[in-house]
Amino acid sequence: MAKEKILIVEDDADIVEMISYNLKKEGYSVISVLDGERAVYSAKRDKPDLIILDLMLPGMDGLEVCRNMRKNELTAHIPIIMLTAKSQEADKVIGLGLGADDYMTKPFSPRELIARIKAVLRRGDVSLAKKIVKVGGIFIDSLKYKVTVSGKAISLTPTEFKLLEFMAQRPGIVLSRDKILDNVFGYEASIYDRTVDAHMKSLRKKLGKAREYIETIRGAGYRFKEL
Repeated sequence: MAKEKILIVEDDADIVEMISYNLKKEGYSVISVLDGERAVYSAKRDKPDLIILDLMLPGMDGLEVCRNMRKNELTAHIPIIMLTAKSQEADKVIGLGLGADDYMTKPFSPRELIARIKAVLRRGDVSLAKKIVKVGGIFIDSLKYKVTVSGKAISLTPTEFKLLEFMAQRPGIVLSRDKILDNVFGYEASIYDRTVDAHMKSLRKKLGKAREYIETIRGAGYRFKEL
């Protein structure tokens, strides 16, 4: 039975009730807040395992909430699933670029939401295939969930961490977007290639000069440079 704690950030009481009912039925512990300011406070205080975040919120909107959480070391590691009526591809790319781990549009299926929650939570699980990966100046410790670049720690989202770990364990191998989706995102859905690209762009930005280790192979996918 699931024991993880989920924070719902949503100002529509009916949607909160529906999501809460389905999460509790799956064994999750549920907290809910109605606005962005409370979301930031609750995330720091209650330390949820995952956040379901609406974009259209009173006061601080969902994008600002996501940006705020990714900049704070207390909340930077918490997975975020954006749940919103905004369905344009540009909105999705912006959300993913700010550090969201997944993006669902309303109306949505509670069963699909549960499936995505489980998939996102699995990404944060420790990989035991290789506990330590060291490539050039990049050091990945899967047990401590820690990444350093040239000795300096960097903060990654669970999806960014899994993405970097997956690629670094396969240096020199060209990885298609489909393969990355299957192995990093952990489920099959109507996901578009830009999802991978958005997370890759954010990861490269955080890696700084070490971004050169991730190569784009036109028409094929991505490759982690083999030394």
